[in-house]
Order: sequence, then C-alpha cells, then structure tokens
Amino acid sequence: MKILFGVQGTGNGHISRSRELVTRLRESGHEIDVIISGRKEEELKEIEVFSPYRVYKGLTLVTYRGRMNYIETMFRLDLGKLMTDVLSLDVNGVDLIITDFEPVTATAARMKNIPSLGFGHQYAFPYDVPIARGNIFERYTLLNFAPAQYNAGLHWHHFDQPIFPPVIPRHLYESGAVTVRQEKVLVYLPFEELEDVAALLLPFDGKEFYIYGKSSEDHDDGHLHYRAYSREGFLQDLQECSGVVCNAGFELPGEALHLGKKLLLRPLDGQIEQESNAMAIEELGYGMTMHSLDGNVLRDWLHKPGREPLVYSRTVDYIAEWITKGGWDDLSGYVEAAWADCGKY
Repeated sequence: MKILFGVQGTGNGHISRSRELVTRLRESGHEIDVIISGRKEEELKEIEVFSPYRVYKGLTLVTYRGRMNYIETMFRLDLGKLMTDVLSLDVNGVDLIITDFEPVTATAARMKNIPSLGFGHQYAFPYDVPIARGNIFERYTLLNFAPAQYNAGLHWHHFDQPIFPPVIPRHLYESGAVTVRQEKVLVYLPFEELEDVAALLLPFDGKEFYIYGKSSEDHDDGHLHYRAYSREGFLQDLQECSGVVCNAGFELPGEALHLGKKLLLRPLDGQIEQESNAMAIEELGYGMTMHSLDGNVLRDWLHKPGREPLVYSRTVDYIAEWITKGGWDDLSGYVEAAWADCGKY
C-alpha cells in the first residue's frame, strides 16, 4: 500500500512515535512518503529514518514561559501558505494518508477524498477520556487541527474506550537491564526558560538533575547537568533516572510509566491537551502535577517512593496489523489485544 504519512514537527513526542510506526509499516512492506511540518528543517533532529521526507511550514503554536501565546499564534498563522502546500501536494496513487496531528496531510485527505487515519494521543480525545474544560477555541483546535476519518488514539489507560496504549521506542524493549541511580532526575521542560528551571532545581543539591530542552551543548554546573538534544543520550538518562520532571505532553510520561519512573508534570498553561494530561495523571494515581515551577511541590515529590513499571505492549505492531488488514472501521480486536499484552515484555 502507498501511504502518505504526516508528522507534526513541533514536538519531539510526535517524531518519536511516528518514527516507530513508519519503521514498522515499512517492515510490513508498505511504501511510505513522509511530510513533516511545524518546524524549520534545520531545527529538526535525527529524522533521517523518515527518508524520503519533505518539510513544509504547516501551522505552529507559540508559547512563552510555560504558557500558550494565542495572540502571537494567530499572528503567525499562514493559512494561504497552508492551502498552497495542500493544493500542490502530489497524492497520485496514494491509498491512505496517516496524520500524526499534521495539518497539511489531514487537509489534503479531506480535499482530495483520500482515506485518512489519525495516529497519536490527540486522537483519543473524541472518546470518553479525561479532558480539561478549556475554552471553545482550545477544544475546537484540539479536535479539528488535523482531523481524520479513522482514529488510532493513544493513552496511558484505556478508560474502556477503543484507544491503544502508548507507543514505546523499540530501544527501551531491547536495551536490557540498566542500573537505576536513585539520585538522578531527568528534567525536560522545553516551554520554560532555562534560568527559571535552574532557579527551581538549585536548592535541591542532594539530587543530580539532567536537564534537556534548551541547551545547545553539554555542560555541568554542580548538581545541574545541562544536555543538548541527543535521542540516544536522552533515552539512556531516562533509563538510569529514578524520576522525571517534564511538561504534560504524552510520549515522555508514557515512556516513564513504562519504565517505572515516578512523574512530576508541569502542564503548559492554556494548552488543553497538557491540562487534560495532568488531570488524567492525577485521576489515575500515576504521578503528581504542579501548575507553576513550585519548589514546595518538587520537594514533596522528591520524597515520594518510586513506582512499578507498567510495561506497555508493542503498540505499533497492533496498529500496523490493523492498517495492513484494511478494516479500519473495526479496531476493537486490535485494541483489546494490545492492552492484554501489557506487562508481558
């Protein structure tokens, strides 16, 4: 089958999970052409696995100091460029469009009448899962930014809905036993300013904080260890740490839960998906949240015990089989099998 696969490039989580599904679909014999949008090509890291790929402007959400900036987002919207990209997109011979919250491919599927499948956490929200109140604009954006005909939604728990477990990088199943360092904490707060993150962590010199998200090069400052982007290094630090402090995205918390790391989430203010994720984490009892960079909350969390790994199944195997078989209206059997196999790896 010839598949056009759209990847939202603004978040590393989209790239991480799409990398896994693209790889698995190619192993199944499908021809995959990838489009990435939302970030400049020179800002994208370690995307060679997607080749052949094209990078489009797409649509980008703007943030500042841990909060959505909707006014700046509106100023930066270039709907004319989006439509130009959509209309010029060659979809000759494409059998299916898969979109991981990517608007160029999602819009092309609607306009050119090609079957489309939404893959990712955002496609769990049409179902009965925890969702923050937000405002009308936030809810509309979440559900209509890149809609699809069929949904392969992902979440940390099934909530008795037809949604899959998280996608875990293959490396985390195959790397073997890693020694966990109890003093080591992974920090990934890319929507915060680095000086604000440092001020939060500085008083807790009994811990070693490995900080990703804003540093252009590796350097150490006492117990604060700043790290530039490296997928291999990040996954290694994730395996070795005892806990993770991060924004309330989806992929990294899922990986942490899979490995049994305790979680402290700081949701991006005004971003309904992240606020919903923070709500879900607390409802499930999977971690703690803080709605600002709060040293008191961090102190309480650091004294919390660890947790048992959830050990999610190899979700992309079930999604790839569902896509290949072609009965996209019926995914219940694949969802049930994916959740039944959690804990077996």
